[in-house]
Amino acid sequence: MAANMVGFRGGAWGPVRRFGLAAYRKYSSGGGCPNVPLTSPLPGVPKPVFATADGQEKFETKVTTLENGLRIASQNKFGQFCTVGILINSGSRHEAKYLSGISHFLEKLAFSSTAQFGSKDEILLTLEKHGGICDCQASRDTTMYAVSADAKGLDTVVNLLADVVLQPRLSDEEIEMTRMAVQFELEDLNMRPDPEPLLTEMIHAAAYRENTVGLNRFCPVENIEKMDRKVLHSYLQNYYTPDRMVLAGVGIEHEQLVECARKYLLGVDPVWKSDKPKQVDKSVAQYTGGIIKLEKDMSDVSLGPTPIPELTHIMIGLESCSFLEEDFIPFAVLNMMMGGGGSFSAGGPGKGMFTRLYLNVLNRHHWMYNATSYHHSYEDTGLLCIHASADPRQVREMVEIITREFILMAGAVGEVELERAKTQLKSMLMMNLESRPVIFEDVGRQVLATNTRKLPHELCSLISNVKPNDIKRVVAKMLRNKPAVAALGDLTELPTYEHIQAALSSKDGRLPRMYRLFR
Repeated sequence: MAANMVGFRGGAWGPVRRFGLAAYRKYSSGGGCPNVPLTSPLPGVPKPVFATADGQEKFETKVTTLENGLRIASQNKFGQFCTVGILINSGSRHEAKYLSGISHFLEKLAFSSTAQFGSKDEILLTLEKHGGICDCQASRDTTMYAVSADAKGLDTVVNLLADVVLQPRLSDEEIEMTRMAVQFELEDLNMRPDPEPLLTEMIHAAAYRENTVGLNRFCPVENIEKMDRKVLHSYLQNYYTPDRMVLAGVGIEHEQLVECARKYLLGVDPVWKSDKPKQVDKSVAQYTGGIIKLEKDMSDVSLGPTPIPELTHIMIGLESCSFLEEDFIPFAVLNMMMGGGGSFSAGGPGKGMFTRLYLNVLNRHHWMYNATSYHHSYEDTGLLCIHASADPRQVREMVEIITREFILMAGAVGEVELERAKTQLKSMLMMNLESRPVIFEDVGRQVLATNTRKLPHELCSLISNVKPNDIKRVVAKMLRNKPAVAALGDLTELPTYEHIQAALSSKDGRLPRMYRLFR
């Protein structure tokens, strides 16, 4: 064995030393151009053309409207796969005259049996042949059915989407299964350690009391058993109409998508076809302000080796503007400037450790567990809010810290913090739009609302043009409104709504002093 190894070494390495190194020297020494340094281009070689990062998309967004009012929007993108879907101007804000929770119910029923497909499994198997996945999401103002699959299966995908949206069977068995799924989701919503989804519901209900975006996004428990095919059809015949839909696609040719739309979505009667005139709720959001409180024992929300301590959660919001207004961009920059997060965030690049809610709140008040800014925007209104959480005994102090931050928004805006917020917003926008499903949603939502699409470089240009005076102007306008307040947990120390309103109307954001004879 040893003899063989010695022989192998000699036989293997001998030729390398004789031939390999000589050949290597021939190419590495630049024999063809021996006197040209590495810093200079080689003579006779074409000048290289390097890619440039100009932030502009190389494909335009194309929009076509069919005879029935259906809009088709597409954005080509390099790659084998595409994302295609139907977005509908339908959501919980349109349920004022119906049972609350229909959109939530339809979201859970999506991609069930249809006229062509006998079951959900059959739909999934059909998509599987093209490497596809499907999803449905219902928000306050939009319902979205989407499929990602191989671009070669576009015809099958559009056929399937048309059938799912216009020809669902809504069998008794499927409705019963959906009732169970909705019931489970509602239980999970009230038990999960993260209260943000529940607080978001509460702040919308407080800000827009019993109208449009303030209507409950989740199906109330008492309505679960009332949902049936007749109730769903009465809603679908008014809101699932071609003029309220956009067929959006990313990663495919526009002409192909239009051809498939004409084939499967033009002249097709939905299963709920009715001769009754359409009754569409065109209500404009009415901001009311107000408070919603939910007393709840939060001491056992997350048990285990590292339990979360008992916390009280407060969310304070003020009306901002719709995404159709020019002030939407300054509000987005303001939201990024406020930033924030959890007190145990690891930081690092892009985590916003230099945002105001970190520097002024979490870094100075170690007892605060969380302080985060959110901005919700719709076609006719918007809501900028701050969510904070702390020990129940320090709720009053926490509320005052947040109201002071709202007042400080109207003060001096540093050039450095503004540039950082704008850069962070642009980077977040560009990074998100690297994802095909995100581009799909952006294309669909913009075309649904405005019939056109602002490209990323246009948005970046608008962000770059935001000045400190723009921030001061939108904040001054925002602070004139009544606050919306949502409170969850032990609320013994919660200040009154009138005191919170007084703090947001004062110069320093402080709560009115309270004097007690006995403590």
